[in-house]
Amino acid sequence: MTLIQSVNVGQARPLQVGTRSTRSGIDKHPVSGPVQAGPLGLEGDQVLNTRHHGGPGQAAYLYTSSDYDWWTQQGLAVRPGLFGENLTLSGPPSADWRVGDRLQIGGPGGVTLEVSAPRIPCATLAAHLGDPGFTRRFAQAGRPGLYARVLTPGPVQAGDPVTLTPAGPDAPSIGELFELDLHGTYRGQPVTAHALVALLTHPLAERSRADLQRRLAKLQAAGTP
Repeated sequence: MTLIQSVNVGQARPLQVGTRSTRSGIDKHPVSGPVQAGPLGLEGDQVLNTRHHGGPGQAAYLYTSSDYDWWTQQGLAVRPGLFGENLTLSGPPSADWRVGDRLQIGGPGGVTLEVSAPRIPCATLAAHLGDPGFTRRFAQAGRPGLYARVLTPGPVQAGDPVTLTPAGPDAPSIGELFELDLHGTYRGQPVTAHALVALLTHPLAERSRADLQRRLAKLQAAGTP
């Protein structure tokens, strides 16, 4: 059974990103008791970089214990919330989840999430971990975690059971979208306009949708099928 292992929130704190001094809410830590999950995220959690994070399509960021176990094997000291995720859950590697998968948390009438996009590594994550090369390490690992929208709001807490309703085999996996964003390939092949049209039929996060639409426009302008 998949369970919520930890609910994590963070407040804005100073962070040095390269030569730039900024503030970020990426430093998230577990909280006890129920936390309200709504259309724009978890109560008590701050998202400052709204250009790349947050919003209805990326209301919650999830990371799995399977992925953290892998990082532990690579020698990284991990803890819930380390990568800035709101929910740490048991279950399969994040790359295996699919856009449109639905997570029913806490049983019928509870919170419903819908998987919408992979997390793309950035300099903020590397600065948070104190490793300038971590952006590349995270990309090479292929364990991005997943964003989800909140379809049904309500309280979530550690220990809540999670029931998965799969999107179906035609839906793109989080790993496939991660590959597409980083390398421009999809399922091991150069992405085509036909593939992008098909991808756009799925419930992608707004930022992912806009990126795919830009890629599609370029291919169509070049006359690439």
